[in-house]
Amino acid sequence: MGESTNTGAGGVSQQAADAAITDDFAVAGVPDSFQRLWTPYRMAYIKAGQGQVKDEESCPFCAGPTRSDEESLIIHRGKSAYVILNLFPYNPGHLLICPYRHVPDYTDITVEETAEMAALAQKAMRVLRHVSRPTGFNLGMNQGVTGGAGIAAHLHQHVVPRWAGDGNFFPIIAETKAIPATLGDIHTELRVGWSEID
Repeated sequence: MGESTNTGAGGVSQQAADAAITDDFAVAGVPDSFQRLWTPYRMAYIKAGQGQVKDEESCPFCAGPTRSDEESLIIHRGKSAYVILNLFPYNPGHLLICPYRHVPDYTDITVEETAEMAALAQKAMRVLRHVSRPTGFNLGMNQGVTGGAGIAAHLHQHVVPRWAGDGNFFPIIAETKAIPATLGDIHTELRVGWSEID
């Protein structure tokens, strides 16, 4: 593959734009046309491996609903599914929608669970728009270990709010993701927002 010649604002090539913000410890690898989302702050969690969740007793998504909403960072409890803040967020307000049942695959849930998870995802987006005005979202379910699921044993859907410019160099050079609010503050704001939005 040749060098990327994609141009951005002002006709500057992507490679030139990257070079302007890259220090002397340039990222390893040959420049190409891929844009990558670097999340090294999750490595401590990833290194624990899939073996960290062996059964329902060791599953954080099963344990969460047994604790208080404040302790577990639960935003809303539905009939068959609930909404919780991600402890390892990509962005502030990164939510997970989980069925209460300990099932691994999207095909394992009932029609009722499917409908409630979809409704909760829609409401989560409305609440996040109301509280923090994101300009976009990433929604998804990583299925299975090879599909990228951090906890493959218990199904969960991600709702990630996005803003222009929310990705920066900090995770790359400092191995740190800047989240400009505490999980506790975000939890409080989203709980209030959840009660305000129909």
